[in-house]
Amino acid sequence: MSTRPARPPIVSELGKDPEMLELVEEFVRALPQKAADLYEKLRQGDLDTLTRLAHQLKGSAGGYGFPVITEAARQLELCAKEAGDPGLLEKQIREIADLCHRATATAPRG
Repeated sequence: MSTRPARPPIVSELGKDPEMLELVEEFVRALPQKAADLYEKLRQGDLDTLTRLAHQLKGSAGGYGFPVITEAARQLELCAKEAGDPGLLEKQIREIADLCHRATATAPRG
């Protein structure tokens, strides 16, 4: 039986900026709920709101130093806007949720 290695954290590019640290930490705390909201809108079939939420996440993740989340949200936004395959949308949201749960303001010590 093999265990999957833990995926590395995604560290904000702004985490070392003392003036931004508190804001980035607040953004990171809100990410799991943002991912849950994406799942909920997909479940409801509300692609308009899903598109809007993906667009908002794309912009805010970039502003808080998470380009990998920005790119994943961009792809989700495009797919949702085109009323893409629900299976693909779910896969994209699962990827975003994983990224959101791995996001951190600063690199772990140790």
